[in-house]
Amino acid sequence: MRIYGNRVIKTLSGSRTRPTAGRVREAVFNIWQGSIEGCRWLDLCAGSGSMGAEALCRGASWVVGIEQSSPACGVIRQNWQQMASADRFRVWSGDVVKRLQRLEGDRFDRIYFDPPYQSSLYQPVLEAIADLDLLSPTGELAVEHAPQLPPPGELDGLEILRQKVYGNSAVTFYSS
Repeated sequence: MRIYGNRVIKTLSGSRTRPTAGRVREAVFNIWQGSIEGCRWLDLCAGSGSMGAEALCRGASWVVGIEQSSPACGVIRQNWQQMASADRFRVWSGDVVKRLQRLEGDRFDRIYFDPPYQSSLYQPVLEAIADLDLLSPTGELAVEHAPQLPPPGELDGLEILRQKVYGNSAVTFYSS
């Protein structure tokens, strides 16, 4: 797989993790262009880490990735080490909702959340982001999902800004 600057990143074989499609990745970064450099980025259900790697390539100052699969976390670390020094990122393995608790007090300018589309993670993760106040006042959260299965609507602390459909994927953007 190739990302910004024609850089190659690794992915796990099989279907346990599915990288964000290039078309979706490009669209999200086009929407957020001009706001990535120097930002704090949170990559949830990070998979291969393609979104975080792209953010690092585009100048994000700090990237945190959370992924359930330990082998995938190893791949993410390898990919991100190609993009930036180790003091610019952190990768955690485990349950995303539990790991979010460790971020209480941190704020992120951009959050990308891409769980398995049939997952029951949408509601608890969005509630945790809102309850823990993880999104900076000028930040945005992008949630990838199946077009026919939108994530929860507005929650206390999160307001829908826009929704975009890209073939078999859709992205809903929230602000705080």
